[in-house]
Amino acid sequence: MDLPQKYFEKKQRLVVNNLNFKIGGEAGFGIMAAGIAFAKIATRSGLFIHGYVEYPSLVRGGHNTYQIRVSKCLNPPLEKTIDLLVALNKESVELEMENLSDYSAIIFDPYDFKLTEDDFKKKVLLIPVPLERFALEKGSGKLMINTVAIGAVVSVLGLDFEIFKTVLIDAFFGKSKEIVNSNIEAAKAGFDFAKKYTDSFHFKLEKIESSQKMLLSGNEAMALGTIAAGCKFYASYPMTPSSSILHFLAVKQVDADMIVKHAADEIEAANMAIGASFAGVRAQIGTSGGGFALMAEAYGLAGMTETPLVVIDVQRPGPATGLPTWTGQGDLDFVLSAGQDEFPRIVIAPGDVREAFEEIINAHNLAQKYQTTVMVLSDKYLGESVWSEEFFDDDVKIDKGNLFDGESDFKRYEFAESGVSARSLPGQKGGKFVANSYEHDEFGFTTESSDTRQKMMKKRMVKLETLAENLPHPVLYGEDEAQVTLVSWGSTKLACLSALEILKAEGVKANLLHIVYINPFPKEKVEEVLSKAKNTLICEGNYSGQMANLIRDKTGIEIPNKFLKFDGRPIYPEEIVEAVRKVI
Repeated sequence: MDLPQKYFEKKQRLVVNNLNFKIGGEAGFGIMAAGIAFAKIATRSGLFIHGYVEYPSLVRGGHNTYQIRVSKCLNPPLEKTIDLLVALNKESVELEMENLSDYSAIIFDPYDFKLTEDDFKKKVLLIPVPLERFALEKGSGKLMINTVAIGAVVSVLGLDFEIFKTVLIDAFFGKSKEIVNSNIEAAKAGFDFAKKYTDSFHFKLEKIESSQKMLLSGNEAMALGTIAAGCKFYASYPMTPSSSILHFLAVKQVDADMIVKHAADEIEAANMAIGASFAGVRAQIGTSGGGFALMAEAYGLAGMTETPLVVIDVQRPGPATGLPTWTGQGDLDFVLSAGQDEFPRIVIAPGDVREAFEEIINAHNLAQKYQTTVMVLSDKYLGESVWSEEFFDDDVKIDKGNLFDGESDFKRYEFAESGVSARSLPGQKGGKFVANSYEHDEFGFTTESSDTRQKMMKKRMVKLETLAENLPHPVLYGEDEAQVTLVSWGSTKLACLSALEILKAEGVKANLLHIVYINPFPKEKVEEVLSKAKNTLICEGNYSGQMANLIRDKTGIEIPNKFLKFDGRPIYPEEIVEAVRKVI
């Protein structure tokens, strides 16, 4: 993993294949399109990228940014420092001023706003490019400003323009030849103009011969996992930042032989998925915290009827509408106790794009094997960020669980020792049973018997004991003997792993306990690691330290040091390193 730029010797004038890039401007000027274009250029050059988009919750207008970390290493983390900034308005410069270094550069349009060296406390390289003029000359209007800007970026970084050309051809596939050519000409104008600044910039990107990679977001990875898992019914009501899962699956539903339903609301989506699962297909719903609040009653219905159901919660800050387009990890307490009373539920929180793909597959197998609900907790940072990644293994094992054999006497809710009784499918001979929301006996008939209630409650809850013995343990990364042990869950994984590398460069021995399977809680492994730790620091995207509280409740171990961030922005490795310094 690459270190942040400040760990390069100051005398070193050239940094190769390690860059922090950001483009910012007013909504409507193709900030996201430009960011994706640059991400594709870097990926097709054999490099790895991590791209993160920020945008306000507005119908139109507002300030948008797209930040990309480029590296020769897999899963590069975002950093606060910006090496190359494309500022399509002056606000972009003002907002990023504190994140610029003595080696940073800014591409801007001098006819739009003025910048001089006196505007900065650091030695920033100013690269004035007449973006609007070139856009008007080569195209039909100002909308090509972003294309001109990325052309200048490609030139300043020493990249091959032909790669950018292929990206533009792909982006405008199906459009007229005139539109494609005008965009290529606009990009070339920016490229040629910026050549004179190439030797002055301290960062370069060089093409690496490597295997072909995917460029995808966490939401897209989960959607691919949904298809690979054999899911045949997906229902959702669009809610940022989960909506792109619905969009992706809607496009792929014919090829994947599945039904994708844009429901009237979240209540309908949840109940439809339960009905689909009852009918015998793998079913899944997706939403964010506010939408899951509406699904909570149906969630309990799945628990009572022991119907397999996979739920994705792509978290955003709340409560209520909160910050709809920003990130956070504030739903953990909620999903652990959603639905009245108690029933077994599995909670999984993938930490990177590959885990996002793999854990959706595991979620469906677990849901059917244990006939219960499985919550997959993501967030806006993981869900909407993009990564370049090696291709996934689509050789997936499907576990359909304990199905009725059609021969023995059938008790749908039989008091099985493992808690998992046989499940029949509608129309199966001898497999008739009653399913409703009431407490019931082994055949599914409603009962208020105290004895049956106790037995049935224990029958359902014993699944957690079986699960705890068979789920993967948390992973310990880094040094066996450490001065400080970091603890993370979900998307904070990558920032923590990067922090380990920075700390190692500073001579600090550190490790990371990363928790993916949260419920049933991996008590023994967490106790084993934390009881030996000299110092501990937990990193979470919420106000109260919800995972830290859960660890205390389950193990009795108090984590006194917490780095908690709840402003809607991602956690950066530099922030974790600073928190570690205070601890040790």
